[in-house]
Amino acid sequence: MPGLLVTIEGGEGAGKSTVREALRDVLAEGGREVVCTREPGGTPEGEAIRELLLSPGQHLVAEAELLLMFAARAQLVRQVIRPALARGAAVLADRFTDASFAYQGGGRGLDTGHIAELERWAAGIRPDLTFLLDVGVAQGLERARARGGDPDRIELEREEFFERVRAAYLARARAEPARFRVIDASQPADVVRDQAVAALRAWLGGRA
Repeated sequence: MPGLLVTIEGGEGAGKSTVREALRDVLAEGGREVVCTREPGGTPEGEAIRELLLSPGQHLVAEAELLLMFAARAQLVRQVIRPALARGAAVLADRFTDASFAYQGGGRGLDTGHIAELERWAAGIRPDLTFLLDVGVAQGLERARARGGDPDRIELEREEFFERVRAAYLARARAEPARFRVIDASQPADVVRDQAVAALRAWLGGRA
């Protein structure tokens, strides 16, 4: 059984955690091993980079932010994702390379050609299926604030930044409709979850 890489993308407050749990259960049916990852992080080294990236006290230029994201991602791919795929596992990733095109490309305005080269060289793999949980920026930020806790360095950005992130995500989805499943995440959480599960089941059925 070949390995699968399924990713979940979306802006702040999109509800990725709820969907991730449901998709994990579907992927595990039949006894398949499921490995869940998150970005940035997922390895001890990646978690140290995550702390640096998200600490509000850090003043990182956009290029440094991008390179740190791919440093954590390179470690994750080689230490966790590739070995899992080689075992035939399903890897369910909370964000992957599309996030860099959205946040550092769209949000920060960096050249997407440089990001694509890093994707090719530092990551070296692409998702089989990507769920984009799309929600309006104002609603998403309101949800994120309702969770409580101190905002991280990215969450402190202005709404205009997140509008650019959302637009970049949607542009990625339009460019690759065969890979993306866009879910309207402004709906109630159980509706979003059920739509994502149905889309995953349909995709898996098409591969059988």
